[in-house]
Amino acid sequence: MQTVNSTRLLNTPIHILTESQVLEIVKNTIDNTQRLRIGVVNASKLVAMQSDQKLYEDVVSSDLVLADGMSVVWASRLIGPKLPQRIAGIDLMFRFFEMAQHNNYGVYCLGASEEVSLQVIQNLQADYPGLKISGRRNGYFTDAEAEDVARDIRDSKPHFLLVAMTSPKKENFMGEWGDSLNIPIVHGVGGSFDVYAGKVQRAPLAWQNLGLEWLYRVKQEPGRLWKRYTTTNLKFCWLLSKELLNRLFGRN
Repeated sequence: MQTVNSTRLLNTPIHILTESQVLEIVKNTIDNTQRLRIGVVNASKLVAMQSDQKLYEDVVSSDLVLADGMSVVWASRLIGPKLPQRIAGIDLMFRFFEMAQHNNYGVYCLGASEEVSLQVIQNLQADYPGLKISGRRNGYFTDAEAEDVARDIRDSKPHFLLVAMTSPKKENFMGEWGDSLNIPIVHGVGGSFDVYAGKVQRAPLAWQNLGLEWLYRVKQEPGRLWKRYTTTNLKFCWLLSKELLNRLFGRN
């Protein structure tokens, strides 16, 4: 893969790319029979990475680390170098579906519940006629079963592996098995299958542009998510403030 410039936020390198540039890199990777593992970060994940060393290592070992969150883009504008835009994992997922349909690339969908996994496949067959679905599996498996899951994915020989599991299980699986699968593109899409299956509603574009997608998510499940997101956002602001002060006063 070509060398890509990056910024650094909370000790995490984040690549300075637009969505169109990422798609060009992905296409070139497939055309040249190379491999690319894509990681994405938002405020919540960056906070978790400060105390979870394995999560940190699995994310930063990705070939590309992208900003999946407006708060990350805004933070880069304070600290620099600036990120040009947010690149949401779910948006990349849909671009990959389009690319796969047009180029006869295979897609393997890993993650979510069995019900959601089946609904995703039905939606793909309706929305992307002719799309080559190499395989699919729900995301509920034990660590002891992970090797068998990886073997099934490898034997399916897809061009894209989309991993729709929660953090850090998603990053841990990709970090441990991604490079041995011999798949061109491995991409973590988090809760995107739940959105595509209609189980969870994605925030309207205006909320996304304001960096309030998290708040829209809380609005749907306030009892479960309010405390988690509030605590995480406060921690992110605190850590960002410390990093900004350290840079202003020359302490690294």
